Amino acid sequence: MKRALILAAALTALSPAPAFADASSFTLVNATAANMTSVQIRRSGTQAWKPLGVSPAAGGSGAVQFSDPDCAFDIEASLAGDGTVVWSGVNLCEAKIVKLNRNDSGALWVDYD
Repeated sequence: MKRALILAAALTALSPAPAFADASSFTLVNATAANMTSVQIRRSGTQAWKPLGVSPAAGGSGAVQFSDPDCAFDIEASLAGDGTVVWSGVNLCEAKIVKLNRNDSGALWVDYD
């Protein structure tokens, strides 16, 4: 019995720690058909917007250097000729490519890779 407990303790100690997802750097793709003149981000449920440092043209993309322990964010973009739009609840954990979409009727959605 003692041997089994020692073996179980050893296996537990050697098991990898669970991985915790964090939001990290990603590529932002503009799939809105309008140029983005500014892009900001905030943690969902907060009011403090911070610039992302990229403003991709229609169909373009830009690398975003980012690190945060949270996953859920709102992304706001000013679209040339169309005003300001907000994608709410964007999940940035484990996302390498975040594609912001908007169709002709104004519907917003996000695709991830």
